[in-house]
Amino acid sequence: MSNVGFRIFKNIKRPAMELVEAFKNIPTPNIADNMNRFFCVDAGIKPMNTSKMLGTAFTVRSRTADNLLFHKALDMAQPGDIIVVDVQGDLTNSLAGEIMISYAMKRGLAGLLIDGAIRDLGSVRELKFPVFARGANPRGPYKDGPGEINVPIACGGVIVNPGDIIVGDEDGVVVINPIDAPEILAKSKETYVKEKEILKAIEDGSLDRAWVDRLLQEKGCEIID
Repeated sequence: MSNVGFRIFKNIKRPAMELVEAFKNIPTPNIADNMNRFFCVDAGIKPMNTSKMLGTAFTVRSRTADNLLFHKALDMAQPGDIIVVDVQGDLTNSLAGEIMISYAMKRGLAGLLIDGAIRDLGSVRELKFPVFARGANPRGPYKDGPGEINVPIACGGVIVNPGDIIVGDEDGVVVINPIDAPEILAKSKETYVKEKEILKAIEDGSLDRAWVDRLLQEKGCEIID
């Protein structure tokens, strides 16, 4: 009999590392624009330092104020994984601090994405290791369970599946299904190049803004003197 709500799935399917690494220099806005502005984690989840995040999702569903399954995930996750924790946005207790984050860093993980709180923020800000969370709270967690590892979870309003590609920078976090990743990557690269061309046109004064009036006319906007 399956113990729903208190289970650990050991094996997940990860995308090829070459595919993940190909997103390294692509800004999250370019990626989001090519997913029709969906799959962006809620803006309440912010970077806790200046490190950018890129890796594959290793998911944890945790009861609020508890990090027992989070600890187990730290031992199970592989280098290149990002532990993504669903604690329903609760900020009452922190789920991780400097010690857990340092351990994740030592194990070669690619980051932590927590829909909840951390602590030891002063130390975390100095680490060269990406941590995204909803906030900070000095009140620590309990270790009782239940919870689940490597199941579909919700993080900041986005469904995250084990093995999804996670990209995070100063603008926020996007979640990419590996099946869609090659096409999204190609389109995002095109967007990146196009935006560089627009910035150059702004600089040299050749930017064409006629599209604004054209679109207003198409949508029936009345312009009055």
